[in-house]
Amino acid sequence: MDTPFDYFVVFAEMRTGSNFLEANINAFDGLTCHGEAFNPHFIGYPNKTEILGVTLDARTADPQQLIDAVKADTALAGFRYFHDHDPRVLDTILADRRCAKIVLTRNPLDSYVSWKIAQATGQWKLTDVRRRRDSKVRFDGPEFRTHVEALQDFQVTLMRALQVSGQTAFYVAYEDLQDVQVMNGMAQFLGHEGALEALDQKLKRQNPSPLSEKVENFGEVSLALADLDRFNLNRTPNFEPRRGATVPSYVACAAAPLLYLPMRSGPQATVEAWMAALDHVSPEGLIRDFSQKSLRQWKKAHQAHRGFTVVRHPVVRAHAAFCDCILAAEDGVYKKIRRTLRQVYKMPIPKDPPGPEYGPTEHRAAFLAFLDFVKANLAGQTGIRQDAHWVSQSVAMKGFADLALPDMIVREDEMMSYLPALAMQIGRMDAPDPMPVDPGHPVPLEAIYDAEIEQKVQEIYKRDYIAFGFESWK
Repeated sequence: MDTPFDYFVVFAEMRTGSNFLEANINAFDGLTCHGEAFNPHFIGYPNKTEILGVTLDARTADPQQLIDAVKADTALAGFRYFHDHDPRVLDTILADRRCAKIVLTRNPLDSYVSWKIAQATGQWKLTDVRRRRDSKVRFDGPEFRTHVEALQDFQVTLMRALQVSGQTAFYVAYEDLQDVQVMNGMAQFLGHEGALEALDQKLKRQNPSPLSEKVENFGEVSLALADLDRFNLNRTPNFEPRRGATVPSYVACAAAPLLYLPMRSGPQATVEAWMAALDHVSPEGLIRDFSQKSLRQWKKAHQAHRGFTVVRHPVVRAHAAFCDCILAAEDGVYKKIRRTLRQVYKMPIPKDPPGPEYGPTEHRAAFLAFLDFVKANLAGQTGIRQDAHWVSQSVAMKGFADLALPDMIVREDEMMSYLPALAMQIGRMDAPDPMPVDPGHPVPLEAIYDAEIEQKVQEIYKRDYIAFGFESWK
């Protein structure tokens, strides 16, 4: 392989996602990561006795032997290095310009709590969410400060060494690990020409819930860190990958300068019918299938354009995604997902689209199971893709921002007032009222909705409730 480097090192720490990063490095043909090669207690992995013919005893006696073996590997090889690994090789690694540096970081409070949970449960890796162990842990202020100081000192050491030698590193944040484009960019940094189409999904996130649900004395965390605000303690972890702008899904009126940015599993058919009625055309007469180029051309041709989107209450949207994408799917990818949900995740959903015997009792049980799946799915704990029909609307909105921020965000239950008002902004005083939304689901949401469903949805879409000011549906 023609590469500017002889080998690479991943500078990371425990509970920063380094196992997941290594798995995706090893998914590239021609790249190999040999684990924690310089861990003082083992070589590579706890159950290994040697790396590339170098034993633990040989490495302990002369660590340069292992560096030489890694450099001589047929693949471009490397290893993970933590701040408490063999210090004898650190200066050699940092000074070597032929050693590529990858720096993986994570919020220290998150990594600390994750480390405490792993200690309490004995579970350091998770490949099947059904075998996940859970535990609440106690926050120890002095121990955490020691943890942070060690990490910060090591990061300062790395930064200074790179600065004085004029080198650069490839930086990866924990939140970037779910982005296949970042992984492909890392491979390019290493001089590798290949690319992954998808990430390795064997390893699952073990503790996706908020810190307040993982720390039994959470109040003491804030007290211990009263003079620090850098850790954003009360945030809800977001494990959904950044989404693109999905430009081909945008829809423009046939004549009026209105651009609709649809949210999947929203009232798209109703909105498009209103847009068509505004210009007295059929829905087929709307402008669709934009590319980035044609979108820019449309905007230039419509100087006074308005963009808008319609957000739906998370309970209604989750129910629509379940009914339209899972229950009603008769072919294609969603039929395959339904089969996997039934066979692998044991969800009590019918094998085929539901018939007359399918009632509210069956529907409620199936929908609750679907919500449990979505929670794990959006936390990166399943092998099924995070689909646009059930990702957070706030995440989808960030994707819009790349190319076309909406001028107006309309709630579904306010469309009757705000869509005609939007038309008035472009000089159309004759705008029709939107037609009522007819979901056409086999069992209406009203027949199964209760406090349990609301609670589950709020746990999944807490960001949407906060971002858009949603209250309980009923």
